Formats: sequence, C-alpha cells, structure tokens
Amino acid sequence: MQGNNLRKIIIGAIIIIGLSVVLLRGDQLIQLIETVQKGYLPLLILALVSQLGKYVCQSHAYSAAFKTVGEKRKPREMLPLVFGAYFLNTLAPSLNMAGMGLVIDDSRRRGIPAGHSTSAALLMQMSIESGFLFIMICGFTVLQFTGHLDPLWLLMLLFVVFLVGAMAGIMIIGRKNSELVVSVLQHPERILNNLSKRFRKGKEVDPWATKLVKSFSEAGVTISQNPRKAALVFLFSIGASICELGCFTLVGLAFGLTMPSALIGGYVVATLFTMISVTPQGIGVVEVITVALLAAYGVPVSVGTAVVLTYRGFVFWMPFVTGAILIHRTKSFSRETEKKRLEEPQYSRLDHRLEPGEHEEPSHEPLPEQDEDLSKR
Repeated sequence: MQGNNLRKIIIGAIIIIGLSVVLLRGDQLIQLIETVQKGYLPLLILALVSQLGKYVCQSHAYSAAFKTVGEKRKPREMLPLVFGAYFLNTLAPSLNMAGMGLVIDDSRRRGIPAGHSTSAALLMQMSIESGFLFIMICGFTVLQFTGHLDPLWLLMLLFVVFLVGAMAGIMIIGRKNSELVVSVLQHPERILNNLSKRFRKGKEVDPWATKLVKSFSEAGVTISQNPRKAALVFLFSIGASICELGCFTLVGLAFGLTMPSALIGGYVVATLFTMISVTPQGIGVVEVITVALLAAYGVPVSVGTAVVLTYRGFVFWMPFVTGAILIHRTKSFSRETEKKRLEEPQYSRLDHRLEPGEHEEPSHEPLPEQDEDLSKR
C-alpha cells in the first residue's frame, strides 16, 4: 500500500507542477494563437511536421541505442518515452537526468537489466549533444563562407565542444583508467558537498563521481563492441537536429525572415539556452534572448517575436502537453502495471480489509523451524 500511495503522491505532484507551469506562462499560449494567424499557414504546417519528424528520429535513435546494448525495443514503444522524458525534464530541470531516469525505470520494468538501460540512455544523451554540435559546425561553416559569422558564436561552439568532449572523455579514459577520472571528478564533488552542507543545513550530496564514471565506462565498452549500431544512434540524432533546424527555418520563412545568419544563429541560441538555462526548458529566457539576437541582425521586433513565440509553441508547448498525456503509456506510470502489482499474492493479502465481525483465520502452515524439526523426527 505504501508503494501505491507514493505513486499517487508523485503523480499528484507532477499534475500540480504541470498546471503551475501552464498558469505561470499561460499568457504565451494566448499570444501564440494570435501570432500564428499572422504567418503563412502552409509553411507553418510544414514546420510542425518537421518538428514531429524530430521526435520520430529520436524514437528510432532510442531503439538503435538499445540494440547497441543487445536489447530490442521498437521505435513505436519508444515514442511515449521521448515525450514523457521531455515532460519530466521540463518539470524537474536536471540536465536531462529526470528523463533518463524514466527511460531506465521503464526498461527495468520490462525486464531489461539496469546496466544495459543506463548505457543506452547515456549513449542517447551523448548522441543528442553530438547531433546539435554537428549542426552548429555545419551552420557556422556556411556563415563563415558567406561572411556572416560573428566571433562570439565561437564561444558557444566551444561550450558545446567541451560538453560533448567531457562525456566522450569520461567514456574513453574511464574505460582504461577509471581511478584517474574518479580522482579528477572528486574535486568538484567535494565542492558541491561543501556547498550543500552550507546551504542545506549540513546535508551532504550523495557520492556521484564513482557511479558516474562506472556508468560512462560501461557505456564506452558497449559502444566499442558495437560501433556500427552506435553510429546509427548518432545518425538518427543528427536527423532529429536537422528536423528541428528545419522547423525554425520554416517558421522564420512563414513570417518573412529570410536572412540565413539570423535563421541559423536564432536556432543555435534558442537550442543552447534551452540546454543550459536554469528555468525549465529555458522558459522566459530563450524567448527574450532569441528575440534580442534577431533584433541585432536587423529583424523587426514584431517579426522576431512572432517567429520565436511560434517556434517555442512547436518545440515547447506541443511536446510538453503531449508528454503529459503519453507518459501514462510508459511502464513507470501505467495503470496496468500498478494493477498487476497489486494483484500479486503479497499485495492481495496485505490489501485485504476485514469486514465488521470478520476474523482473520490463523495460518495452519508450519513455520520453517517446525518443518525442519518434523523432518528430523
């Protein structure tokens, strides 16, 4: 019963937080409806289809990631996880760790070992960052040849390179010398621990360096054993980033924005600040910064605002609402899973409530000690 109550509490908390997000930023939904009506509808429909293509690519990437670790999961059954992970990452900003936890827990409930699902989730996360890095390099190369590359863009590129490089470094070096990587990561671990003691009334952070290196090194071993299957994961993630760039470009064209540098730069800034912002999926931050960037390129504020609000409607509100619905189709939040759990013998006996005047019959089964004594006699 405790597990059942805990699940209800978690689901209730998720619903409350989700409603809070909608109410706090609900004004964007009203502005979005008014803004979309001003754009060229056929291009906006194509933009929406392109964004949906991203999630299809990600579901195939997840499927390929599990094939890499020797597990079979169909892209169709991964689609609710794609949206559900986005929903949880929005409610609990944690560098996508909440979404990864959903994938791992759902896989565990399907009989997949935790080590395999963790390796698949880490491989998927690394491929997402790598796909975005690939698009950045290609886009900045085009801007360099057209003479529109701003040197400040290189700082953003270096940040993403550092992020992907750190993940790859932990995988490669950790596989060969895990103690070295753990000793390096223990320094920031101590810093976070000291900060936690100061601001959380003496509470310490759970040790994470050793667990992180172990998970990444295991994922590195898996990738090295199946390089072709792992490459397929990265290809699908690159396809997902291309679809998202296509969405931003089509939305821009729908409102008359045709400047390549503004389109590429706007997409990069919007995506990057979604990744690093302290607010859920960059709510409020992405909109302001992206509009300011487009204005710096000479785009009228009214046009920039229309582009950003419509784009954010497609990449934030659409998957957020869809995730809130489809998350109940995952094993972690499925009603069928809970029903089967409660039908198990240990739960059916514990959950049985006696009626007034009814007495529970004592069990006549011998205890293990009594059973042994009888056998000896």
